[in-house]
Amino acid sequence: MPEATITSKGQVTIPADIRRNQGLHAGVRLTFTPMPDGTVLLRAKTRSILDLQGILKPAESVTVSIDDMRMK
Repeated sequence: MPEATITSKGQVTIPADIRRNQGLHAGVRLTFTPMPDGTVLLRAKTRSILDLQGILKPAESVTVSIDDMRMK
């Protein structure tokens, strides 16, 4: 199992085989998610929210007046 050591500056080098396997390269942002059991999930943010554009079909055209939208 690959290992890494935290430097005195808090930096970690991700092992090369992990970087290759996951397609990580310089500039990729990583997120750390602490889990209740003490483990930490490490995720690469390789996609933008803009990548999701167009995956949903547009809703059928429904016209609603402003008065109908107001809560009464």
